[in-house]
Amino acid sequence: MTADIRPVAESEFAEWLRTVQTAFLESPVVTDGDLAQRLKYTDLGRTVGAFDPDGGRCVGTFRTFAQNLSVPGGEVLPSAAVTNVTVLPTHRRRGLLTRMMAAGLAEAKERGDAFATLIAAEYPIYGRYGFGPATSLVEWEIDVPRTGLDPRWSTPGDGGRIDLVDTAEAARVGPELHERLRRTTAGTVSRDERFWNLALGVEDLDLRPYKQQYFVVYRSAEGEVQGMARYRSDGQWTDAKIPLNTVQVGDLLAVTPAAERALWHYLCSIDWVMKVRTGYRAPDDLLPLLLPDPRSARTVTAADQLWLRVLDVVRCLEARTYAAPGELVLEVRDPGGLAGGRYLLDAEARSCVRTDGVPDLLLGVDALGSLYLGDESATRLAALGRVTEVWPGAAALADAMFRTPRRPWCPDIF
Repeated sequence: MTADIRPVAESEFAEWLRTVQTAFLESPVVTDGDLAQRLKYTDLGRTVGAFDPDGGRCVGTFRTFAQNLSVPGGEVLPSAAVTNVTVLPTHRRRGLLTRMMAAGLAEAKERGDAFATLIAAEYPIYGRYGFGPATSLVEWEIDVPRTGLDPRWSTPGDGGRIDLVDTAEAARVGPELHERLRRTTAGTVSRDERFWNLALGVEDLDLRPYKQQYFVVYRSAEGEVQGMARYRSDGQWTDAKIPLNTVQVGDLLAVTPAAERALWHYLCSIDWVMKVRTGYRAPDDLLPLLLPDPRSARTVTAADQLWLRVLDVVRCLEARTYAAPGELVLEVRDPGGLAGGRYLLDAEARSCVRTDGVPDLLLGVDALGSLYLGDESATRLAALGRVTEVWPGAAALADAMFRTPRRPWCPDIF
């Protein structure tokens, strides 16, 4: 029998959340505290469950929430952020995700969202729904004694200063810094109240309890806040009383290179700290080269991060800026029927219109998602068979147009 897919009522939300936690191999126990905290920030109209007709049990989950995505050039466009996507192992391979995804994307298109976005727990799943990996990330582990930094370092040499601050001050400056950063960093997504409350420990989850952190702020010589980091230490010592502490960075926001340099140097100068785990950073982050010995930063994670599904081709292509002038006719193929068609893109005029002209490039909507923020190459995708050049050189022209000075970056998981 066909499962019933529909929005979840408030009385069903605890069961829905239990399905999420079970499918993600977390505790199936949903506490009253977690239930209240999650309900507070969940739009039930955008929260969908798949219910088994035999007994009515929730066996699949899907949710979206409002998000804004920064694109090259500084514009911000609305996106439907897809999250809590699960199907219980007892009900796989029955098309439940396909049905939930199709309905969710259609609603996002009707709502006027330019994209849908997600963080893929498994790589092979989402390409068939039109998503393409659009940003990537790197995490480093810094071997502090190898950095070559002066162990006597105590303050920035540029006249700025570093201050430890409390949670209230971090809550005041953090969101404002993030807003400044995302206006200059393509791929960065908006952070809502729930993000900041959980990140700073203002609110907590029983399933993943908050762990105490430190907050540090960089101020320029003129007193302007230009950076903030939050971090914790594991407090490790050997039996011989030798410190082996590792600092785990939860977030580091810097709107100037001076702030970025000062914060990393501070983190590598804390007494008793032998290693610093950087958290997720942009693949072209300045960090390794901010150290006298870049080899002291060892790559421990390198992976895809934000996946992008274009819903409105014209709006998306007109919103971003381009590195070089040029015109291309793109034939976008979309099996989902949401964004397909033939489009004439004029990079210099930042215009995109539907056309009946001869296409220059043939590509799936998933490939367009990978190209859009500038982190992927049309030439590479052509070599992989994911983009087809109608005339030689079309992919190279696309690369020149879509290129960005810095690679896009999404530091957040949602």
